Amino acid sequence: MTGTKPAVEWLSSVAPDPEACRWEWERNPHGVALLPAGKAWDVLILPGELGYPTLDVLTRVLGRPGPVLVDFGDARMGFLVPPGTAARWVGTGIRTAGDGTWIVVPYPGRASAGGTRWLVPPDGSGTLTDPVLLELAMHEAAAGLAGREEA
Repeated sequence: MTGTKPAVEWLSSVAPDPEACRWEWERNPHGVALLPAGKAWDVLILPGELGYPTLDVLTRVLGRPGPVLVDFGDARMGFLVPPGTAARWVGTGIRTAGDGTWIVVPYPGRASAGGTRWLVPPDGSGTLTDPVLLELAMHEAAAGLAGREEA
């Protein structure tokens, strides 16, 4: 199950009214929807300077990680992880969005007029990034960044 339609169905399934969400999303000139985190996914939000090297590590290890968002200016990256991860996350400097929070989600497969876009769009299968692998990738990325600063 891949492609834009399955991704739209999967993402909008968490909306209070999925049909209204899809209708608005497809007609909204900004191409974004506000969706609740904590139902099908949580989001771990990394600073961009750590997020990009972390994504590089994950891509080397997994080939294709779960969905990843980036905000305008690439200042922050959001990795979609299993629900409940945000409540258990204790990492310093990492923001979380879980149960009770809402995130801006761009329409998959279309450039967003807003500031948020997909670096790794969802494929509709529900694949998420394993938070343990994400944490290990963050450690490797941080070590690489520290090594560059020392050089």
